[in-house]
Amino acid sequence: MAQLHNFNAHEVAPLPNFDPIPAGQYVAMIVASEEKTSQNGHRFVTLEFEILEGQYKGRKLWVNLNLYHPNPETVKFARAELASICLAVGVPAPQDSTQLHNTPIVIGVKCVNRKDSGELQNKIKSYASRSAASAGSAQAATPQGTAQVVPPRQVTPPQAATPLQPQVTNTTPPWQR
Repeated sequence: MAQLHNFNAHEVAPLPNFDPIPAGQYVAMIVASEEKTSQNGHRFVTLEFEILEGQYKGRKLWVNLNLYHPNPETVKFARAELASICLAVGVPAPQDSTQLHNTPIVIGVKCVNRKDSGELQNKIKSYASRSAASAGSAQAATPQGTAQVVPPRQVTPPQAATPLQPQVTNTTPPWQR
């Protein structure tokens, strides 16, 4: 038996739900960054994003940038992702990752299965400045004036009002012409 020393669950907030958020566009900003070392000994930069508006306000997502990896293709991809982030934040040539902090941008989030467990997780797939995203309708306002998640657009092909009738001009089969 373990003593719980007068613990009262009404005095402590329960753990939040950590299920993946739905795919969509979210207003977020980088709130923390640091350089880490992988189990294989490779250095990488991790960026922590916090969602600022809507139902998922306060939720966090992370991006790992393998800027120092021995595989040049991995580094090329990480640098391209960093370039997208820098342009969205409006700091094209940062000297330090903290220069990317505290600027709201719009991130595109998708849901993917983890390679190791198959468990569903979020992945940031795109970055845009708020002004560029506003021009592209990345978010919509609710009647209360707060942002909501807008799912990716689904384009349906236009339907013809009447079926097109083929014009018959030559009755000779093509192989006999």
